[in-house]
Amino acid sequence: MKRSAGKITFDYLNMTILFLISLLCLFPYIHILAVSLSSSASVAEGKVTFWPVDFTMNSYNFVASGSRFMTAFGISAKRVLLGVVIYMIITAITAYPLSKEDRRFKSRTVYVWYFVVTMFVSGGLIPTFLVVRSTGLMDSIWALILPGAVQIFNIVILLNFLRGLPKELEESSFLDGGGHLTYFLRIALPLSVPCLMTLTLFTIVYHWNAWFDGLIYINSPDRYPLQTYIQMNVIEPGRRVRDITDLDVLKTVSQSTLRAAEVLVTSIPVLLAYPFIQKYFITGITLGSVKE
Repeated sequence: MKRSAGKITFDYLNMTILFLISLLCLFPYIHILAVSLSSSASVAEGKVTFWPVDFTMNSYNFVASGSRFMTAFGISAKRVLLGVVIYMIITAITAYPLSKEDRRFKSRTVYVWYFVVTMFVSGGLIPTFLVVRSTGLMDSIWALILPGAVQIFNIVILLNFLRGLPKELEESSFLDGGGHLTYFLRIALPLSVPCLMTLTLFTIVYHWNAWFDGLIYINSPDRYPLQTYIQMNVIEPGRRVRDITDLDVLKTVSQSTLRAAEVLVTSIPVLLAYPFIQKYFITGITLGSVKE
């Protein structure tokens, strides 16, 4: 079909606008990269914009050699791994029965509202803290995972996705002698991969970026997750720089360059995970959001 001149102009205008928006999103990241690769004197004098000045890798070398940073990095990685597994299992086994019709699952609507109400009215920070403390989870990685293990938003997305699967698939599975477990594991979950991968991305980003719960539930700084560790360095300027004993390194590393290097290193895991999940993202979020 031949496109009109107005349609072609509209398409190019849209592409130009989107390209400019993409540049605006990239500029802060490029600036942080340039700061992390520049000397402390250049950064202090305001010479660094989008290209390193007095190129040096000392900030990254110091970050890699810092035992606390690597410990916090490992804690966050462990949190993401445990959190994704636990959250996705709970999401799947909760969404499946709630996706059935009322005639097949009595009081299904009551259970759905029981979960949905918590999206709008939560128990509050203080009651949650008291529960975590009374159950002995304080100062452990489980305090960062278990309090939010039931993600209602993810459950709603997945149950709507499951409701959109053809009912003939379930009927044929039952006719072949399979039960709910067989249908759930061998048919429903494989067909829900786009939605599950989308929710996995949500969970990864949630756990990797969380810092406030680490500040509340973790008493020992040696057990801080990565984002809490970085946040503490931000509110206490010069904290890491005081650990530098090499004068040559101190000439090129400052709080600003060190902070920029830590931010860049912190963003790498999510940047690496996103390309593998991107192809599922649009399909998963749209197919699971259009039904009741």
